[in-house]
Amino acid sequence: MKEPIFILKNQEKWQTIEREITKTTVSPDQLASYYKSLSDDLSYAQTFYPESDVTFYLNSLSVKYHKKIYSTKKEKTSRIKDFWLYEVPFEMANNRKQLFYAFLVFAVSTLIGVFSAYHDGEFVRLILGDGYVNMTLENIAKGKPMDVYASGSHLKMFYMITINNVKVSFFAFALGIFSSFGTGVLLFRNGIMLGSFQYFFYEKGVLGESLLSIWTHGTLEITAIVFAGGAGFILGNSFFFPKHKKRIDSLKDGTKSGLKIIIGLVPIFFLAGFLEGFVTRQVDWPLAVRLFFILSSFSFILFYYFYYANRVYKAKLLKTAKK
Repeated sequence: MKEPIFILKNQEKWQTIEREITKTTVSPDQLASYYKSLSDDLSYAQTFYPESDVTFYLNSLSVKYHKKIYSTKKEKTSRIKDFWLYEVPFEMANNRKQLFYAFLVFAVSTLIGVFSAYHDGEFVRLILGDGYVNMTLENIAKGKPMDVYASGSHLKMFYMITINNVKVSFFAFALGIFSSFGTGVLLFRNGIMLGSFQYFFYEKGVLGESLLSIWTHGTLEITAIVFAGGAGFILGNSFFFPKHKKRIDSLKDGTKSGLKIIIGLVPIFFLAGFLEGFVTRQVDWPLAVRLFFILSSFSFILFYYFYYANRVYKAKLLKTAKK
């Protein structure tokens, strides 16, 4: 739809909505209906006319309605369901570019970690520390290369790992305010660690066992860390590249989008922590069972964060276009 037609088709509705916000007799449900309509129109305008004045106008009006609604109306119970079914998937698809950048930084740094460990035998010690390397060498000599995951109690490991990963994800997001550079550094550091870590096991001839153990929980954990980095890039880019918006409004939108993704990752970190605390240590389980956890995690990520997210995104655009 061309921009003039889009404006002509919706101008009268927008004028009505703009008048209604000044009234005190409008019901909360009506306000919510107006806000939903504005959000749909804004999403369409941001997609097809990102630099247009009409996009800036709709964004400003949406912000006013958002403030009015959430100062007078409690969240509905269905809000939680909608958050997981629609809002998180939409933000993932709508910000796929920043998420891809996060993956790219992590992937390149992982390769650098592999390359560095290959050319420098002491690099792994520099990254992982002498204590961890020496302990792992002892475990390998005993024929139990992944014995580090069997140490300690199940519950304690589950709790400590989960809390640490949640902290890392919020830290990766918060660092985005520094022009995304801070987030990039954190992703780079974690990628270097993973690359050198995996090459270390390859060099010692136990790569297969390490892959089965690490990726039992790492499929979810590492993917979630990359997504958290993407949320940090969303925050940083919203401040330094506001485009047609006021910088403060752009920052608010970026913060909101990034936080939705981060909060949406918390259950993933809990599940990854559970797997690391209770499942990863089961090195004697049949190969089929161990592969089941890895493939199930990978399938969930592909379905929810990519396939389903893309469907939610397209459905919202199509719904807006039909208005």
